[in-house]
Amino acid sequence: MPRAQRVNVMMDSFRRIVQALRSSHRAAVNVDLTGAQLFVLTTLGASDAVMSVNELASVTRTDQSTVSVVAKRLIERGLVRSQRSESDSRRVELALTARGRAVLRRTPATVAQTRLAEALARLPAADARALTRILARIVADMGETEAPAPMLFSGNERARKKPPRK
Repeated sequence: MPRAQRVNVMMDSFRRIVQALRSSHRAAVNVDLTGAQLFVLTTLGASDAVMSVNELASVTRTDQSTVSVVAKRLIERGLVRSQRSESDSRRVELALTARGRAVLRRTPATVAQTRLAEALARLPAADARALTRILARIVADMGETEAPAPMLFSGNERARKKPPRK
C-alpha cells in the first residue's frame, strides 16, 4: 500500500475512534454529566462491589488524583456515595446511589472510553509495545509531550446549561 494511502487509512481510524468518543460525550451531556463522569459512573456500575479511589483509578487506567476529583463531583451530585471501610478506616469506598443507577439506565449501554480501554488491553503484548512506542513518537512529533493527559472530556462543560446572565 502506498504511503499516502496508509496515512489515509490511519487518519480514518483515528477519526472513527474520536467519533465514538464524541458520541459517548454527547450521551453524557444528555444526562448533564461530563464524559469523564459518565465513564466513572459506568465503571462503578459495572462493579459488583464497592471500589476504592485507587481501584477505580486502576480500572479506568487514570491517575488517582484525577479520579478523585471526578468522584467528588459525582458524590456532590448524589450519584455516588462515599463511606469509610468497616475493615480499614483509611480506605474510602465508592458505590452508586439509587440516583446514580437511574442515570445509568438513561444512557447507552456502552461508553467508548471503556470499549477503547478494553480493546487496548486485548492487544497482544508485542502489538501493545509497538503501539505505545508509535503513539509516543506521534505525540512527540506533534509537540504534545508535556501536555497534560486528563480523563477524556473531564472538563466542567455542560452543553445543556446556559451561561449565566450578566
